[in-house]
Amino acid sequence: MSNSIEDDSFSKPVGRWSVYCYGVGHMLNDITSACWFTYLLLFLTEIGLSSRDAAIVMLSGQIADGLATIFFGELIDRFGHFKIWHGAGAILVAVSFSSVFGGCIPCKLLSSFSTIVETVSYSTFAAIFNVGWAATQVSHMSMVSCITLNSTSRVVLASCRNAFTMVANLSLYGIAFIVFEVIRAETRADIENQYRWIAYLSIFIGCCFVGVFHLGTKEPRSKTGIHGNIHARISWTYWFLKILYYQVAIVYMLTRLVLNVSQAYLAFYVIDDLQMAQSSKALVPAIIYICSFVVSILLQEIAWNEQRLKAYYTAGGILWIFCGTAIILLPQSMSLFVYAISIFIGIANALMTVTAVSMQNVLIGQDLNGCAFVCGSLSFLDKISCGLTLFVLQSFHTHQ
Repeated sequence: MSNSIEDDSFSKPVGRWSVYCYGVGHMLNDITSACWFTYLLLFLTEIGLSSRDAAIVMLSGQIADGLATIFFGELIDRFGHFKIWHGAGAILVAVSFSSVFGGCIPCKLLSSFSTIVETVSYSTFAAIFNVGWAATQVSHMSMVSCITLNSTSRVVLASCRNAFTMVANLSLYGIAFIVFEVIRAETRADIENQYRWIAYLSIFIGCCFVGVFHLGTKEPRSKTGIHGNIHARISWTYWFLKILYYQVAIVYMLTRLVLNVSQAYLAFYVIDDLQMAQSSKALVPAIIYICSFVVSILLQEIAWNEQRLKAYYTAGGILWIFCGTAIILLPQSMSLFVYAISIFIGIANALMTVTAVSMQNVLIGQDLNGCAFVCGSLSFLDKISCGLTLFVLQSFHTHQ
C-alpha cells in the first residue's frame, strides 16, 4: 500500500513551489556562465592577450568542464546525493570565478606579466571554475528525472530552470550595464576593476538563489526504483546501444553550440561590426533574455508529449536560421535593427533550449539510475564541441 501511494505521488504533477525552488538552483551557474561566454574573450583581449591566447583560456575551461561532466555523472549514478554534489560545485564556482576576472594573481606574486604566465594563470583558474560548474550542472540537470515521472512536470521543471536562466542573464547584463556606465575603462587596471565588480556581484546574487534551492528542494531518489525496488547502476553500453541516445545527443549538442557561440561573439559583433555604443553589449543580450524568459514561462502552461517537443524544437530552429541570416546581411547603417532581431533570437533560444533539455528526460524515461551519466555525457559533447569551435573562430579573429 505504501509503495502504491509513493508511486502515485511520484507520477503526479509537481507543485508550483517545488518547481520554483528547483528552477532557481542553477542561477549561480547561469549568471557566471553568461559572464563567461559573453565577456571572457572580450575581457582577455582588452587587457592585452592575443586572440589565440584568449582562445586557449576558453578552450582549457571547456575541456575541463567536458571531462568533469563525465566524471561527476558516473559518481552521481554510483553514490547519489544530488544536493551534496550541487553544493560542493557551487562553493568551488563561487571561490574560483572571481579569480577568472579578478586579474592575474600569479603575475602579481611572481612580479611578471609575461604572456605565458598570464595565459597559464587564466587557463588554470578557468579550468578550476569549470570543474565546479560541471558538478553543479550535472547534479541539477539529472535531478529532474528523479523528482517526477510525470512527462509534463518534467518539461515544466526544465522550462522553469530555463526561465531562471534568463533571469540570471538579465541580472548579469543589468549589473554589466551599470558597471560599464559608472566605471570608465581608461587603463588596464580600470578594465580589471570593471570585470571584478561584475564577477563579485554575480557571485553574490547566484549564491542567494543556491540557498533557496537547498532549503526548498528535497533530495530526490535515484537508487530506488518507481516500485520501491533497489536497482543497480545502468552501464554505459545500455545507452550506447540506443539510437535515441545519439539523436538526442546531436540535438542537444547543436542547440548548445548555437546558443553559446552566438553569446560569445555577440559583444564583438555589436561593438566591432556594427560600431554601436558600449552600452549595447549589455542591452542587446538583455532583450534576448527578456524574450526568452517570457516564452519559457508560457511554455510551462502546455501539456507536453514527444510530438510537441519535436514541433516546437523545429520551429525554434527555423526561426534561428532566419535570425542568423538577417545578422549576416545586416549593414552597419541599419544597426538599430539588431534590437528587433534580438527579440526573435530570444524566442528561438527558449523554444530550442526547453525542448532540447526535455528530450533528455524522454531518453531517460524510468531508467533513473543512469540519468546523471546521460546528462554528463551529453554535456561533454556540448563543452568539447563548443570549446573547439570557439578556439578555431577566435584563432582567426582579429580584435579591433
